[in-house]
Amino acid sequence: MRKPINREEINGRIYDHNLALKTVQKKDSENFGKEFINGTLDVATDDDGLNIVTVHFTYVTAVTSKNTANATFAALKKIIDGQCKTVVNDGFEAANFIKITPSIGLNDFYTNRGEEEDVLVSAKRNEGGFVTFVSKLNDPAKRSTFECDMLITETRVVEANEERGIENDYLVLKGFIFDFREAILPVEFSVKTAGGIKYFESLGIEKKNPIFTKVWGNIESQNIVTRREEENAFGEPAVKEFTRTIREYIVTGCAKEPYEIGDEKNGITVDEVNQRLENREVYLADVKKRQEEYQASRNNTATNTTPIAAAATTSAAAGGFNF
Repeated sequence: MRKPINREEINGRIYDHNLALKTVQKKDSENFGKEFINGTLDVATDDDGLNIVTVHFTYVTAVTSKNTANATFAALKKIIDGQCKTVVNDGFEAANFIKITPSIGLNDFYTNRGEEEDVLVSAKRNEGGFVTFVSKLNDPAKRSTFECDMLITETRVVEANEERGIENDYLVLKGFIFDFREAILPVEFSVKTAGGIKYFESLGIEKKNPIFTKVWGNIESQNIVTRREEENAFGEPAVKEFTRTIREYIVTGCAKEPYEIGDEKNGITVDEVNQRLENREVYLADVKKRQEEYQASRNNTATNTTPIAAAATTSAAAGGFNF
């Protein structure tokens, strides 16, 4: 398998954060008592303060694996200590500029939906990366971008729906990307340009005919406001507004020539995909087990439960993909 691409660049004003300095609490860990930073950092990437991109940091230590000072730890610590200005606390114009280079990861957890139990949720999130303070921002169109190698296995059309805030039809690409450990991550991206939709539909993509290629685009956040009127027996109707935030990874381009499926050096093989799918099943079983253990411990103390987050890494029959 070729070394997979998975990178992002987030460039904008520090909007808000919930970063915290913590210490490893597990006593049998070799890192017991070691300080690390965990939490999220929100960045306003547009000039109107509407496109807010959240970056998640799981475990950032003061020293790197090469035993050198970690500049990202120092930058995040500066934010925690209140040495930086944010949009929320200091206003849009006063907020410090920042650049982050995360990658696309997944927050995997199990939940219940109605009568369904143990439903897997795999939500995309921006993971880690280097953090630097900058004196100026990129062009607005280049402030929240992603680029990754994707094994596309399906496409589907989403039709326009005024009630849901969908103005035009668009195409969804469904498939897999890979993290820096080459763990497989199931994802969906959107294609909204007429040229892009026409191109991907022309490829005849399906599970038996996947395509492995590099795609790139923008991360966009949109607030959808839905207004509902409730009839009044003797006066004006009551108007209720509901706001939901939709974050999309919108593909704006892809490589002219796809990688070759079956080429272990410049593309990917069936065996490589199937092995990573099997690894993901093992990983998810562990996520579920740890979540159940956590929930049981929380129940013992009569408190609410929350799903344990993870970042990701599905079983296959010999001779072909098994998605």
